[in-house]
Amino acid sequence: MLGWFELPEGASPGAADRLLEALVGKLSGEGLRLAGAVQVNRDRGPDCACDMDIQVIGEEDRPIRISQSLGSGSTGCRLDPGALETAAARVEARLTGAELLILPKFGKQEAVGRGFCSVIGQAILDDLPVLLHVSREQRSAFAEFSGDLAEEVDPDALADWCRRQSAGPG
Repeated sequence: MLGWFELPEGASPGAADRLLEALVGKLSGEGLRLAGAVQVNRDRGPDCACDMDIQVIGEEDRPIRISQSLGSGSTGCRLDPGALETAAARVEARLTGAELLILPKFGKQEAVGRGFCSVIGQAILDDLPVLLHVSREQRSAFAEFSGDLAEEVDPDALADWCRRQSAGPG
């Protein structure tokens, strides 16, 4: 099962990342065996874009910087696609034995078949439930990617959904 959620319009930047980070802490504390990653944005001050790091679950002491500093006045995408691919490979290497896969989002890289797409595909093949955030901008690409495998989850019910999915059928 592929669960996804969207936050209400007007949610603060990074709110989905913070929600997933708290969810991982809660579920890990309950003993669920999780694989995946969360994104942590580090504020650099009012005149600077935040630094974006991926923390692979189980490797929190080895964050992966996925943003690039492009300098003041730049307008290009700050994502470092190579670093995101490194994060995806590290997550995929940790799937064995997991009860649930949590990923930061289905973003622009996933919309073009990169990023965490192969990890999601492997999880689906392994019958490992997946939870991730999907923004309005990527909803149609996600629907095309996921077909009838996806289920929208209310953001207030994420923990319950994860518990039900990790319990398996029956």
